[in-house]
Amino acid sequence: MTRKPSRRSSPTGTAPGLASPNPGSPLASLSRAAIEEREARELAPFAMKVAASRGRQHDEPEHAFRTAYMRDRDRVIHAAAFRRLEYKTQVFVNHEGDSYRTRLTHTMEVAQVARTLARALRLNEDLTEAIALSHDIGHGPFGHAGESALADLMKDHGGFEHNAHGLRNVDVLERRYASFRGLNLTYEVREAFAMHAPGDKRALGFERCRPLLEAQLVDVCDNLTYTSHDLDDGIAAGCITPEEMREAELWGATWDGVVAEHADLPRPLQVSTAVKRVLDACVSDLLAATAARIGASGVDSPEAVRAHPHLLVGYSDAFGRAQRALARRLHERFYRHPRLVRMAQKGRRFLRQIFEAYTSDPATLERPTKAWADEVGVPRAVCDHLASMTDRQALDEYRRLFTPYERA
Repeated sequence: MTRKPSRRSSPTGTAPGLASPNPGSPLASLSRAAIEEREARELAPFAMKVAASRGRQHDEPEHAFRTAYMRDRDRVIHAAAFRRLEYKTQVFVNHEGDSYRTRLTHTMEVAQVARTLARALRLNEDLTEAIALSHDIGHGPFGHAGESALADLMKDHGGFEHNAHGLRNVDVLERRYASFRGLNLTYEVREAFAMHAPGDKRALGFERCRPLLEAQLVDVCDNLTYTSHDLDDGIAAGCITPEEMREAELWGATWDGVVAEHADLPRPLQVSTAVKRVLDACVSDLLAATAARIGASGVDSPEAVRAHPHLLVGYSDAFGRAQRALARRLHERFYRHPRLVRMAQKGRRFLRQIFEAYTSDPATLERPTKAWADEVGVPRAVCDHLASMTDRQALDEYRRLFTPYERA
């Protein structure tokens, strides 16, 4: 369904009712053209400039004072798929507590860290933020357990993977504009979904190449953010203790230092202080190592980044080993905790039973999903329907289908 994108949205026009500021006006410095000129002057040679974007799939007038990447960011924020992240699992299902991270708060944390690093590296902050805010909108309910269930259910029907589904969301499933399906995002934001999906990128309509530095940065920030904050939530939930995580050197040395310096602090404050220091250490090493790697590579354009044989955003070798050891320890002690395993099993079972109920008798589908099934087939339409659900919606749907006294 991917069409050749236009080079620019519409270089000659502006959106209706949004006239470009008069060149002599004080507002001229706030115009889209002025922002693009500042990008050309201030961003690094290897950063992606919006003026060089490959454009959108459908031509649209340019905005008077927002660049194409700024509009992409705003379109993602206003998308239904983005709003639903508030009630989708990060680690804990939403009803288990109001203070744990959700998929939405995780996304906001990724965007904050990535934008800070993009500014330090002189990358395109607006593109980085648009990629960060959209990076998880393809996730279904119940986190990675839900994704594995949908992948298994769809193995004979084209498969399911959350990055590819995120691209499907922004290209096809979102309906907010009268003249086209999807959000009509720029090529570069859409490309980031494909670059993070496994398999041949050409199957999703993109070239085989390295991701832009902005997309590489979001990918690493996603990892470092969920590692540090899943650690925070795991300790807060009582699934793990600071002491049992000490075998991971990055956490152990940090925790010991905090306890030695702040022995009188309440334990929750000791934990939050240690988590913040781990996050700061990750960000600091990532910035220094990435800047050194970019400098040594000699890349001087986004095209050179795409053609480079290696990814350029990453930790130093020693710190990378320490960070991976912490992630492994989390996997062993936290992600395999019986409380999480039980919920994952229930989530997979709920999705499997709902999927089988609808695909075995499509007459039970509501009218919008039934109409969509006529276009894309029953399995894909049911998968799209399930993947769009929040945890709460999936639980309600399960009760509606399988509880005898629940209203149908």
